[in-house]
Amino acid sequence: MAVLDQHVTDDFALYNGDCIDVLKTIPDGSIHLSIYSPPFASDGGGCLYHYSSSERDLSNCRTYGEFFDHYEHVVREMARVTMPGRISAVHCMDVPSRGANIGGYIDFPGDIIKMHERHGFEYPPRICIWKEPLGVRNRTMSKALAHRQIVDDSTQVNVAAADYLIQFRKRGENPVPVEHPHGLLDYIGERPIPRELYQWRGWEGKQTENRFSHWIWRQYASCFWDDIRIDRTLPYKEVKDDEDEKHLHPLQLDVIERACILWSNPGETVLTPFAGVGSEVYGALTTGRKGIGIELKPTYYRQAVRNCQAALEKQEAGDMLPIFEAAMSEADGGE
Repeated sequence: MAVLDQHVTDDFALYNGDCIDVLKTIPDGSIHLSIYSPPFASDGGGCLYHYSSSERDLSNCRTYGEFFDHYEHVVREMARVTMPGRISAVHCMDVPSRGANIGGYIDFPGDIIKMHERHGFEYPPRICIWKEPLGVRNRTMSKALAHRQIVDDSTQVNVAAADYLIQFRKRGENPVPVEHPHGLLDYIGERPIPRELYQWRGWEGKQTENRFSHWIWRQYASCFWDDIRIDRTLPYKEVKDDEDEKHLHPLQLDVIERACILWSNPGETVLTPFAGVGSEVYGALTTGRKGIGIELKPTYYRQAVRNCQAALEKQEAGDMLPIFEAAMSEADGGE
């Protein structure tokens, strides 16, 4: 399958085509960071969500095993293009088991981990991303999350399943360290930084004294990210197609921007093989990186181009309020 369309600039490149075809054109070891959400496979047949009617779409696999047969081609290419010692971050979740009783789930992240380990990645501990239970219940209409189920039989009740961000590290020595010589400068999330810590922002002395960066690092180093702004996502509703669309919810920009800052240097290249509406490329641009995105579905691809162009236009016009200034404004009561 040839690339159907492309939009290439000095800052980002977006391709409308099959990710395997495009990945094969990327040089070995040239990608500094990748972050993406693969389609979520489900046992009992097919995937949890379907994004298009294309036979090349991984979400149209007929079985759980077939999905991993196809997804393995992606993981193999991601291992090839990733620089040694660098991160390929996968966003995923436990998925409902269609053959189980009420509320049964399968360990989809565990199977993703095993596949990456087979292809030269190390598995650091996964990050859990908290989701509000009532919001999940209202979105999924799961009986296992209904208060009524507590009343009738609480042995059949589940918790709201977390999302996971798994940072796979490619085996080998990283030739270009990701450095933060003055510590972390901005916090991306809903939790406010204590006002008294701002005097240490950008501290140039001994970094053991940098209380501002230490506070941010304690939040990021936690295995439980509980202040991700769930609704901080790119526009997507206008590109949903009634005839084949069952789900689309872009990855939160908080998650993407944290990953870019933690695991890449400014000016380096961030890749997503499942670009959707361009969230990962957008997040790369807003944090001073470059982005490459590949998307099979034309409507998503076109929206991704619009979103990434908008990010550059806002930066050029100076309309994008720096994270630090926004945080200071909030700390001062929004003045």
